[in-house]
Amino acid sequence: MAESDSTKNTPPKGGWIEKINVADEIKNSFLDYSMSVIISRALPDVRDGLKPSQRRILYAMNDLGVGPSKKHIKCAKIVGETMGNYHPHGDQAIYPTLVHMAQPWAMRDTLIEGQGNFGNIDG
Repeated sequence: MAESDSTKNTPPKGGWIEKINVADEIKNSFLDYSMSVIISRALPDVRDGLKPSQRRILYAMNDLGVGPSKKHIKCAKIVGETMGNYHPHGDQAIYPTLVHMAQPWAMRDTLIEGQGNFGNIDG
């Protein structure tokens, strides 16, 4: 049996379906999402000046017992510890962040003492 015209246009229980322009909704949703990413991930926290990815690396290094009086350990071990415990999305962002934290021209106070090839200011 076919639906009558009156039942096709009745709203669902609890509200109405609002017609909106898809392009406007995508634009607004993208702006909202991008602002939330910038605020939660890209900007340093005002409390300690660290980004979340930098803080994760420092926590992982603390778990490994890395300190100024200890011997150097491989970056891969720090990256693996960080990825395994704090950042399960892959290592693509962890290693560059680790290197960045050891470069004196990139940060006012270096948090990591790099050993070996951690880059130079000329590129």
